[in-house]
Amino acid sequence: MTATTDTPRRLQIEEVASELFRERGYAATSVRDIAQALNLQGGSLYAHMASKEDVLWSIVCRAADRFNTEVGPIAAEASSPPVDRLRAMIRAHVGVVTSIQQDAAVFLHEWRFLSAARRAEMSARRDSYDALFRAVIAAGTAAGAFRDVDPRLTSMAILSALNGIPTWYSPDGPLTAGEVADQHADLFVHALETNPLETHA
Repeated sequence: MTATTDTPRRLQIEEVASELFRERGYAATSVRDIAQALNLQGGSLYAHMASKEDVLWSIVCRAADRFNTEVGPIAAEASSPPVDRLRAMIRAHVGVVTSIQQDAAVFLHEWRFLSAARRAEMSARRDSYDALFRAVIAAGTAAGAFRDVDPRLTSMAILSALNGIPTWYSPDGPLTAGEVADQHADLFVHALETNPLETHA
C-alpha cells in the first residue's frame, strides 16, 4: 500500500481505502480489509473515521474539488474563445484523472454507494461540473466555431471518454499524461469545429 508512517493517520486510511475501493470496489471492501492493510485492529480505525462511507465521502469530495479547481477557472474565462477553452478544459480534466488516478477512479465509479442524501449532493455537484462543458460547447456553437450539436449529448460523449482513462492509463505506458490529454483534446475539438483544419496554440 502507498501510505507512509509520517502521513497523518486519517489521510493514510483514505489513501489505502482509495486503493482498495479502486481494486475491489467499495462494496467488496470491508473495514477489516482497510485495517489489515494498515496493520491495525479493525476497531481502532473508528478513532479516525465514523464509518466506511465517511471515508468514501472524503475521497469523492476531494476528487470533485480537484476537478472544479482545475477546470472551473478555465470555463469561466469568458474572454477566451470557446475552442480554446474546451481544449484547455479537456487537457485539465485528463490532467486530474491521470495525476490522482486512484481517487478519480473511486469518484467516477464508486460514488453511487453513498447514502441517499450524499448521493444526491454529489449528483448535483457532478451535474454542475458537466454544465461547464455544456456551456462552453453551446457558446462555441453560438459563435459559429462549433457545428450545431446537442451540448448535453456532446458533453456526455466527451466526459465518458475522458472518464474511462483511469481504467487503462499507466504512467509507464507508451504515452505521457500530457500526450494523452493533447490527443483527446485534438480528437474532440476537431470533431466539433466548423473549420477542423485550422490549428490552435
